[in-house]
Amino acid sequence: MKLNIVLVEPQIPQNTGNISRTCAVTGAALHLIKPYGFVISDKSLKRAGLDYWDKLDIYEYESLEEFFEKTDGEYYYFTTKGRNVYSKVKYKDNVYILFGREDKGLPEKLLYENEKHCVRIPMRPDLRSLNLSNSVAVAVYEILRQWDYPDLTKEGKLTEFTW
Repeated sequence: MKLNIVLVEPQIPQNTGNISRTCAVTGAALHLIKPYGFVISDKSLKRAGLDYWDKLDIYEYESLEEFFEKTDGEYYYFTTKGRNVYSKVKYKDNVYILFGREDKGLPEKLLYENEKHCVRIPMRPDLRSLNLSNSVAVAVYEILRQWDYPDLTKEGKLTEFTW
């Protein structure tokens, strides 16, 4: 099963770093679409991702157009404007879940053209949205739950403890 996380024009390096760590520990690929609000070598980006950078499948694109030209699968658009609850969707293999800029979200035209694949994480009506890295984590683990966590360790092991 292949899960792809797509960040369209991410602006905050700490969010992208946290998301990269989520991708590394779950085996999801990370797709980054320019322009970014930071430089990939930013200390804050590396710090948030810690020592997981070498464990990532990471792809970069100059634009949304290039991304769609070079990828193929099923696309879901996470947005506060979505009418479908994200957990009601049955995600298939090779799914791409797209997230927009922290300050603007995904382009309105893209959402309008793909309304049936726009999904929302439920939240209180008077608040704007969840943090981007939290939203990605919620989405990733719902999809992995539906897939029964392929290739992930489901059981921890306690070390011996002496009272």
